[in-house]
Amino acid sequence: MLVRILYLITMALFSLSGQAQSYNDIALQRFDTADQVTLGSLDPDKPTYLKMWATWCKPCMEQMPHFEKLQHKFADKVNIIAVNININEDSNKIAEVIKRYGLTMPVWLDNEGQLGVALGLTGTPYSVLINTDGKVVYSTHESDDKLDRFISMLAKGQKLQNATTDVISTQQKQVLLQPWQQGEHLLFFTATWCDWYLLDSRPEMASKCKQAQMGLNALQQRLPEQPWHGVVNHLWTDQQALQDFTTQYNMQLPFSIDTAGVLFNAFNIRSIPTLLKLKDGKILIRITDFTDEDMVVQQLSGQ
Repeated sequence: MLVRILYLITMALFSLSGQAQSYNDIALQRFDTADQVTLGSLDPDKPTYLKMWATWCKPCMEQMPHFEKLQHKFADKVNIIAVNININEDSNKIAEVIKRYGLTMPVWLDNEGQLGVALGLTGTPYSVLINTDGKVVYSTHESDDKLDRFISMLAKGQKLQNATTDVISTQQKQVLLQPWQQGEHLLFFTATWCDWYLLDSRPEMASKCKQAQMGLNALQQRLPEQPWHGVVNHLWTDQQALQDFTTQYNMQLPFSIDTAGVLFNAFNIRSIPTLLKLKDGKILIRITDFTDEDMVVQQLSGQ
């Protein structure tokens, strides 16, 4: 129930205008062969159904049997692709999911999160329907009769009306990136949910998040002259979730939500927590291991 409520919240979070980044040419990777692929390489005479998911996403797993059922029913008339968002992922876990649910559709990886940004991803599972004109006509977090109906309509050759998608323009992305492209910065990337949502499915990751977040104030106090800022992943997150998170950990540095995943995408954050040292937008240091506080301080101070 909590996850469903968060879906409803995040669906309303970002209503940013502007043209979406073209998604047909975004480089993705086949899970089975590691070959590079794009949506533009799919059969142009078929509409496309994408499901964006993660192995640690419980609702994603609940939807997999229905997803495979749609594959069996529409594979000859619809391009059906399972797109893993590749955040805190494990290739063995992906293989386990494919085997457990007998998935027969292609599984691709959004390794840099570019497709998620281009399609306005706010949380998984996220289904996107694209007609043969290459236009997004429907998106949803649900796997229900409405989704079935729209896929059936597309399979019968109907175009459907273009959907209004909450994605951001290239200009808006540049505005969001601009503050971090000048001067020096320490950016700490995490998620408000990584310490509790991953507790059952990825306990080692949850523990890693908790440890880093509990030690962040101490790191800041040892390097007080550094320009610290925290960034939380936008998936399943609103301002109340951010406030609860900063209160829980008594965070002393400022935190903000990564609007539409722009910073995670720009700095290629595929694992959390991650700490970056930036200078004029260039990554000087990337830290993902926070077990030794002294070592982290030495890395950041250049000692």
